[in-house]
This record gives sequence, C-alpha cells and structure tokens, in this order.
Amino acid sequence: MSVMVARKKVVRKWEKLPGRNTFCCDGRIMMARQKGIFYLTLFLILGTCALFFAFECRYLAVQLSPAIPVFAAVLFLFAMATLLRTSFSDPGVIPRALPDEAAFIEMEIEATNGTVPQGQRPPPRIKNFQINNQIVKLKYCYTCKIFRPPRASHCSICDNCVERFDHHCPWVGNCVGKRNYRYFYLFILSLSLLTIYIFTFNIVYVALKSLKIGFLNTLKETPGTYPSTSLTVLTVLEVLICFFTLWSVVGLTGFHTFLVALNQTTNEDIKGSWTGKNRVQNPYSHGNIVKNCCEVLCGPLPPSVLDRRGILQQEESTAQEESCPRGPSTQETTAAQGPGGQAEESSAQQKDGSLPHLSAVPAPSLSNAEMPEEKQLTSGELPVPSQDAGQAEH
Repeated sequence: MSVMVARKKVVRKWEKLPGRNTFCCDGRIMMARQKGIFYLTLFLILGTCALFFAFECRYLAVQLSPAIPVFAAVLFLFAMATLLRTSFSDPGVIPRALPDEAAFIEMEIEATNGTVPQGQRPPPRIKNFQINNQIVKLKYCYTCKIFRPPRASHCSICDNCVERFDHHCPWVGNCVGKRNYRYFYLFILSLSLLTIYIFTFNIVYVALKSLKIGFLNTLKETPGTYPSTSLTVLTVLEVLICFFTLWSVVGLTGFHTFLVALNQTTNEDIKGSWTGKNRVQNPYSHGNIVKNCCEVLCGPLPPSVLDRRGILQQEESTAQEESCPRGPSTQETTAAQGPGGQAEESSAQQKDGSLPHLSAVPAPSLSNAEMPEEKQLTSGELPVPSQDAGQAEH
C-alpha cells in the first residue's frame, strides 16, 4: 500500500521575493535583470587596463619609474571593488506589505477619505511628515501597498521601492540607493582618476617615443621582432577610449560631488523638490558641506531588511509504497473493523496506549465551495477544529 509522507523542503526567502531582480550565490548577489550594459562596463574597464598594463606600463616603468604600474594597479583594484560592491548589493529595497498589512492600510485610507461617489476621482493617498520643521509628503505606493518613507521612490525597472532612491544606473546593473550610494560615488571617482591616469601616461608614452624617432616614425614603426605596429594602434585606441570616457565619467563625478555637498539625490534634483517655484529648503541638508559629505559618505550603513537568505519551510507530501506482510497483522486489522467496515476508535491507539499525532490521521479533503458557508476559509485564516473532531480525538 502507499503511505503519504510529509517532507519539509527548505526554500530561501529570495526565491519568493517580488520584483524584477536576479539573485546568484544563494541570494548573496542581487542585481537587476537588465545586465547587458553592465557587461559592457566590465569589458571597457578590463580591456583598457589590460592593454595599458601589457604594453605601456613596461616601457614607462623602465624609462620613468616602477611606481607608475603600481599606482595604476591600486586604482584599478579599487575601482573594480567598488563597482562590484555597487552592482551586487541590496540598494535598500523596502519589503512589500503583507496581505493583512495591506488590508489594514486600505481600511485606514477608506476610513479617512470616506466613500467616494462613483465617477469621482479619489483623493491622493498622502501623509504629511515633519522633518526639521519642514513638512514632507509621504506618498502611497499602489504596487508595494505601503506609504513610502521620506526620499524613497519606486523603481519602474526593478519594480521595487528603494530607500533614498537616487537613480537606476544601467552601467552598474543595479539601482543606486541608500545602501550602495557611497560605493557608487567612490566607483565613479576612482574610475575618473584611473581614466585620467591612463590617458595621461598614454600621451607620455607617445611623447617619449616621438622624442627618439619622431611622431610620424612612431606611428609607422614596424620592426620585425616585437609587434610594435599593433602596439601603436592599440595605444591610439586607448587614448580615444579614455578621451571619450573623460567627458562622461568626470562630468558625472562632478555632478554627484555637487549633490553630495548639498545632501541631495538625483531624483530630487530632476524633480526640483527643493529648487522649485515654492523655494522649499532641503530639510536633510545640514547647511555645511563637510557635514553633508560625512553623512552621505561616512555615516552608518543600515542593514538590509529583506533577509534574502532567510528560510521558508514548505511541506511536500510524497507517496511511498510499503509492502505489508500477509498474516496475522492483516487479520487483526480486518477484525478491528466494525460492522460498517470502518476502524473502531481503539484501533487508532498505539502499542503504548497513546493516540497518534494529528498529522498522521488523514483529514477529509473538501474544497472551499463544498464546506458550509459559516466554515468557509478566507486566505490567511487557520482552520478551527469542530467539536466533533475534538471528541473523535479524545
């Protein structure tokens, strides 16, 4: 005969999280689903630095100083570390409301606003919050079913509310928020320094070569031993990549330096939250550049509230076949049955006289529609045992 055995299956919380994110390494790495531009970022950084270390660094270390490749390596490793930290971390995603919490919030909103006549637009769902004697509006998110905290916003690409949302950056493949903004700023700052460094020493390399054999001869240099022709072409390619990168990366670094000094986000700057017609002052600014920079870049980093690697236990019922021996045990089971063919109450007792656990007794499976109206269960309710079931148990 076949016996139903309940087996627990361990499921991590990141497997059930809503939103459009991808997880790797058992939930330790969290990124957006659109990662194509992130791979392009890795390719440009790794490719340019590999060419610089393979060709120019050896010549410059001999002709000028061995410290040139060492400092370049430090900048490269720091830029890569901050890039990966920005891309692989939780930017500050706010969990969505549970069904019970969402229902409670909806009841509060309906009680506050009252019933809206049909055809009329319901009033906006906003709560006023005071920060530093300044009124800040908390907006309701219809997707996450929560009132967003101050400075939070819903990312349409990742489909999550992010605390202190700055912007969604496709170049790093993730949102930039409260938990990874400092790493994003350090990444673009170190990348700007690395780009300027490589661009400068590429020009120095070409200048040193030109002083010996001339600029045109440097471009036309074709000895048969070492592939200097490809070396010159790759050097020019590096110069072009660094030149066009300077305009974007250095400009972006300057813009975010300005935002850090004012303790402001990109989202607030685009919307004109503190520089609009009302001329409302920024309640988060300390009025001091040093204090603002210390809060944004050196303040305490809040922990993630997602608990991505938390455990959710789900039960799986599997059917296992067991061979029952023929003999007295079968006859005893038949004899234990009453006239109606059902097992009597005494047959449920174990050898030691105790009753089996409730999970071992199969319960009749009735759909919600087949149950009486007063016993139908809604989502989230736990079934209440009836009096008959309690008497049968005892």
